[in-house]
Amino acid sequence: MDALDPIESVNTFIGTKDEGNTFPGASMPFGKAHSSPVGSHYAGYRYDDPVIRGFGHFFLSGAGCWEQGGLVPILPVSGGLPSSFDHKRYGARYTHDGEIGKPGYYKVKLDRDITVECTATTRAGVERYTFPSGTSGTLLVNVGQANDKEPVSASSIKVVDDRTITGSVETQAFCGGRPYVTHFTTRFDRPFREFGTWSPSGAKPGQRESAGGAGLRGAWVTFEPGPVTACTALSQVDAQGATNNLEAETAGKSFDEIRNEAQDAWRQELCCIEIETEDWDERAVFYTALYHVLLQPLTGSDADGRYRGFDNQVHHAEDWTYYEYYSLWDTYRAHNQLLALIRTQRSKDIARSVLAIHEQGGWLPRWAFANQETNCMTGDPVTPFLVDLWRFGHLKGFEDQAYRALLQNVDGVPPESSRFQGRSGNRTYLAKGFVQYDKRFPKKGQDTDPHHGASATLEYALADATLAIMAEELGHKEDAERLRKRGLNHRNLWDHSVADRGFTGFPRPKLQNGAWLSPFTPQGADGFHEGTAWQYQWLAQHDINGLITALGGKAAAEARLDDFFAYQDLLTDPKRTVREKWVVGPYDYYNQFRYNPNNEPDLHAPWMYALIGKPEKTSVVVRAAQTLFVNGPAGVTGNDDLGTMSAWYVFSVLGMYPAVPGTGEFVPHAPRFRRAVVHLENGKDIVIKAEAADTTKTQVVERIRSGWLSRAKDRIELAELRSGTTLEVDLHTLSN
Repeated sequence: MDALDPIESVNTFIGTKDEGNTFPGASMPFGKAHSSPVGSHYAGYRYDDPVIRGFGHFFLSGAGCWEQGGLVPILPVSGGLPSSFDHKRYGARYTHDGEIGKPGYYKVKLDRDITVECTATTRAGVERYTFPSGTSGTLLVNVGQANDKEPVSASSIKVVDDRTITGSVETQAFCGGRPYVTHFTTRFDRPFREFGTWSPSGAKPGQRESAGGAGLRGAWVTFEPGPVTACTALSQVDAQGATNNLEAETAGKSFDEIRNEAQDAWRQELCCIEIETEDWDERAVFYTALYHVLLQPLTGSDADGRYRGFDNQVHHAEDWTYYEYYSLWDTYRAHNQLLALIRTQRSKDIARSVLAIHEQGGWLPRWAFANQETNCMTGDPVTPFLVDLWRFGHLKGFEDQAYRALLQNVDGVPPESSRFQGRSGNRTYLAKGFVQYDKRFPKKGQDTDPHHGASATLEYALADATLAIMAEELGHKEDAERLRKRGLNHRNLWDHSVADRGFTGFPRPKLQNGAWLSPFTPQGADGFHEGTAWQYQWLAQHDINGLITALGGKAAAEARLDDFFAYQDLLTDPKRTVREKWVVGPYDYYNQFRYNPNNEPDLHAPWMYALIGKPEKTSVVVRAAQTLFVNGPAGVTGNDDLGTMSAWYVFSVLGMYPAVPGTGEFVPHAPRFRRAVVHLENGKDIVIKAEAADTTKTQVVERIRSGWLSRAKDRIELAELRSGTTLEVDLHTLSN
């Protein structure tokens, strides 16, 4: 359908401003290692940074906490060593002129006429450094520093021979997690003539090793004139693992060969969805979103299958790939389902990887970083995450194991000796039907559920209702019944006496003794995590009839949604309304009464219109929200959260969204393009036709037709999608 190269349609600079926190450098799909510039921002590169401190080899895409990698940054310099080995002082200025950011390839020109090109294999970041003609070049390999606000607590570096450097870096895991160690091996394509190392005590020419705790540490190598290629492979297993990864993926290959392989891999991945549009910016936004989706989770196992597990022991993944880094509070809402639909084999390995965490750590994760649980965020995201993978068929052969792990998670609390915090509010939740609001409750990491008791209650209830679906189909009838009942626990926090903006009834935190938190306002921060009662009131999509009753009926629910989205203003000027009335700062979660497209708690809220019988309004809201995604560095509103916001956009463009976890059902809305084709790994195609689609107009669905049971649709079922289908969508244009 579309002969254009999807590689050329991606702009990796999208999201590199306004706290989108993406990185522009090179990666393989789901790659363990990267090659990308490090600036003064905690996520690595920010588009308006004036200086590049080096080219690091590990990043997270779109995350929100400070500790985000940038490990082993290498910076090329000429004209002698810098006066300071602090990369905040020796960083190089650069120009955006000629800068390129495409899947598998990044290029930039630094001052002193030095050009840097980046590419990657799955487990190695690769750079080609080109110095001015006739000029000797030096590379500064920094192991004592990383991204801004990423503390390095220990490091080592060793010049092994005239082409090879090895070492290790101990850094802190995401969101205040524990330290962990990354091993690396760097190999150059030609020998260097001079070398030395530095440590907190200063530079030592000719010295081969430097090791110790926190502080400036690294090595320099100087080459005869000419370009130099450096390949840096990573491993969390051991030093040999890094060397093995380097040999397996880069040995005997030139920079151009590695770049071509990386771009071919991306071409294969990105071709899984084709869209029909003549608008170049539209193409760039869509394919960059798909690219960001396909960056994670990250490959965790080395080339030989070894990986470091949650028991800190080395395990072996034979005939499958172990994946790690799971931002589950984010990804269970859209990213997980998109991968499950379009990347089935990887999703099977993802499911198996999460079960391996349970096997080795004793409990299921919430925010798993490398081989540890950070206990970041709240609620119970792993339950809908795994249940959806089961629903999509990706737990075959592991259903019983997964169910036992999930049942342990929803019914228990990890012991004090466990690193996992799990559902820390479960004791009160199971006894009284709610998680208490208690800011003094002890925590094992950054977050714990009673600190946000009201939102945790809603998250638990959604998880319970989701697991009830799996329990029923696996034949666990008694479990299913009690889980269904627990899925209604969100009702226990509904206070019909609370009023705000002319509406009565909101979820309200309860204290340990069952008393309502007082004073309380639905726009306040107390009891809710990264949101307010206004946003969290919609997190009951599994109990839509109960929610409609609480809201006072369908008409009252519609009126509240209208106020929440500023619906009448959307009809008049959608682009202006979403930016003036929805969007706040990326970390301004509270004192809000409207939809927050920057964050996850109400991502599904546009489809609440459809669930209450007003699907045309879902289309209006979704089309308006799409205007926030643009082809430029500020093209992602708020953190992309490891591809979650990008996955939301991809689903929104296709015209369907997985609003209710565990059901395998997608709620339809107006597609953005005249035609889109999703190529599934089973050889089937999902074809979405909307001949009248016009992105300049506000459009709603008039009718959806397909051969599936020959009926109009208010839901699209997973079985139909997997069997291959053509959805013909008739659109109606609203007059403003």
